[in-house]
Amino acid sequence: MTNFPELVVLATVMGLSIYLSLPIVLAKSVASRTIVLLTAVAIGILIFLLGDVFSDAATIIYTNPASPYLASWTYAVAFLVACVGCFLVLLFSEHRSGKSRLQPRGLALLVALAIGFQNLTEGLVFGAFWALGAIGLLTVIFVGFFLQNVTEGFPIAAPLIGKNERSLSVLALLFLIGGFPTILGGVVGYFYNDSLLDVIFDALAIGAILYVILPMLRSAFRPADTPEASYVKQRLTYLGVVVGFALGFVVNAI
Repeated sequence: MTNFPELVVLATVMGLSIYLSLPIVLAKSVASRTIVLLTAVAIGILIFLLGDVFSDAATIIYTNPASPYLASWTYAVAFLVACVGCFLVLLFSEHRSGKSRLQPRGLALLVALAIGFQNLTEGLVFGAFWALGAIGLLTVIFVGFFLQNVTEGFPIAAPLIGKNERSLSVLALLFLIGGFPTILGGVVGYFYNDSLLDVIFDALAIGAILYVILPMLRSAFRPADTPEASYVKQRLTYLGVVVGFALGFVVNAI
């Protein structure tokens, strides 16, 4: 199970599975209600990813030999600094740009980067287990990561749905930013894996997701032109968030 070329092939399949959502997000005619629903589904997936990524980091942070409920200070401080630092860097970068809010393409890029950080840690895990030859775990990890990456195309594309920037070339590049780190992580994890690096990349992913999910929520709950339209939009948002969260949970549980 230590065949390196096979690792690269499987890591590539996992990373590039994100492109399987392209046919849906590139649909030429998208109704306004569909845009609201897909955006809400993307928010639900991101909310699930917040919990999923933190659960991965927590298994490393809470390894204090004195008690399973006490955090290791080294990992805890690294996580806090990386998470808050990522959020503040994005905040001040946007403030210095003089823009009151992120443009759709910029928001999509940040989502892609956040997912890329998360996929990097997943690749590290896969590469490390591949080097150990843990066949049973590898099968579970491969299937889980593959299916999860398929769903991650929706959060990246959500800010661009219904916009002129939603071109094949733009989405292809954004999906590559989100999916390629899986391949990179697999290669690096095969030769070297460090728990501190996993915590830092998980923290960066959480900081970036927190930053991008706030404007997405603000847009999702912005009132429509009429009270009736606002009611429909609100209900679709609630439904989409629940569906997105459930989708992330089910995919991760398989």
